[in-house]
Amino acid sequence: MESAPAVFAGTTFALFGGALLLWTGARTLRRAPVAQGVNPTRARTLALAFGVVSLALGVWCFTRL
Repeated sequence: MESAPAVFAGTTFALFGGALLLWTGARTLRRAPVAQGVNPTRARTLALAFGVVSLALGVWCFTRL
């Protein structure tokens, strides 16, 4: 019964992190801006960092089952 919140949180973090990494990679390959009006290098770095952190949190939640 207590594992349901961990599964939900892990799934949410993993989906968000994976989607963010996929989207950032696609934008980078097309040489399109990741965010409008922001330094391209800083935007790409922050998006990649948040994607990796979200995936790591998702994995951590799944290890707590």
